[in-house]
This record gives sequence, C-alpha cells and structure tokens, in this order.
Amino acid sequence: MPEVTTPYEPGTPCWVDLMVPDQQAALDFYRDLFGWQGEIGPEEFGGYSMCTLRGKPVAGIMKAMAPEGAEPAPPPHWSTYFSSADADATQSAISANGGSVISPTMDVGTIGRMLIATDPQGAFFGVWQPLDFPGAQIVNEPGALVWNQLSTSDPEAAGTFYRAALGLEAGPMPGMPGFTGFQVKGRTVGSLQGMENLPEGVPPHWLVSFAVDDTDSTVDALVRAGGTLLVPPFDIEKVGRLAIVQDPQGATFSMVALLGTPES
Repeated sequence: MPEVTTPYEPGTPCWVDLMVPDQQAALDFYRDLFGWQGEIGPEEFGGYSMCTLRGKPVAGIMKAMAPEGAEPAPPPHWSTYFSSADADATQSAISANGGSVISPTMDVGTIGRMLIATDPQGAFFGVWQPLDFPGAQIVNEPGALVWNQLSTSDPEAAGTFYRAALGLEAGPMPGMPGFTGFQVKGRTVGSLQGMENLPEGVPPHWLVSFAVDDTDSTVDALVRAGGTLLVPPFDIEKVGRLAIVQDPQGATFSMVALLGTPES
C-alpha cells in the first residue's frame, strides 16, 4: 500500500530530505519533476519545507547552511533518516560502535527528535524519533520514496555497524542472488553494496531512490530542467528500469519505474 498509515518499525528508513543553496529553485524543480507541493516554511524551523504529494508529506527541502562556527555550507545532498524508538539510545549506540555524531539529538517542536551522524566508513544518515510526525506518508508510488541504498567501502563492517546501531540485519535479498539487503523483522527495507563499480573519489553514501511512471521520459524532463544524467536508464531484473541523476544544484538521487508495487 503506497499510503503509510501505521508507525515505521525502528530501523526502517522513514524520511528523506534535501539540502541545497537555493531552496526555492529546488521546490520549483521537484514540483515540476515529481508533482510535489511545498513552500518555504516558518523561520523557527529554519524555513524547512515539507513537500507533499496528494496532500501528504513525502520529503523535505531545506537551505544549506554551515554548522555554527564552520565554513563552508555542506554540498547539495539527499539524506536518509531511520526511525528510532529512542533517539538518545540510538545516539549512544552509534558512538559506541564507531560512528560519529555530527548533530546531537534535538527536539523538533512537538513533531519528533532527530540527530545526524556518519557510520564508520563516513556515510551520512539521520535518525528520527517520531512524536506527532511519523515520517513519509506516501511511499512506493510515482513521485515518492521507494528505496534507500548504502554504497560503502567495507560492506561487512557496515553491516555490523547498522545491526548494532539501528537493529538492521544484512543478508541476501530473497529472489535476487548477489544482492545484499537490510532487513527489519524479516522485511527488506534497503540494500547494501560495495564501491568497486563506482567512480574513483565517490565517498560512501546512502542513495535515495524515487519511483516514477517512466524512467526515460522523466530523465528527459530532468535534463531539460538543468539536471544531469550520471548513469543512463538500465533494466534491473525483477525490479524495474533505473537511472542515477543529479538535480540542477548537484544533489544525486536515482529514479526507477518499478515492475511491480513493493511492500510499503
């Protein structure tokens, strides 16, 4: 079911957001590409934009700002957030298992608590403890989040870390030999791969994927709007047709036209 009506299990990717220098330009771009609606938010939340599809939140967009006392602002990027029943306990587990906490646990109004960290190989991720806001309310349909994949320099060590810090179990993906998935209570919620086939210099990272109706036509629309095609559309057996792209400000993500509707 594309609409999420129950809380995310701890360890499940539950939200994604984008950090860019020009927030309004990003809002306009993703409105045209995916049909999102959103506007720059209130100052008390740093202008954070909650983007919606059919009136339900699917992703966030914020203006890139340098951390206090640091320079420059981070480069444009998409971030993946994992649900947690206790953000403080998750923060402790991250630190105890070789991760680094970049922004310690903080309250976000009454909607939840969050932190930003990196795993031992350097991939950034977020943690979200839901209060009034559980996370994305539409997934696995065109215009919404469909997948999160970790590319890492040490898959075995990364699997050990995410099991200890977030409760994710790494193992073979059912029906897809050669692929490693992250599971929560037996359900695959993401994937894991090494970096042998990636260009030199690409750091470990979580790649955010959005579903689309037609990968090729959506790539064409992205390029016409100033985006960049990094990996041309290709078919993945039992999954669909995928392409890896950058938006006009340089944030990387992927898009996939699915063969079927995955479990939400």
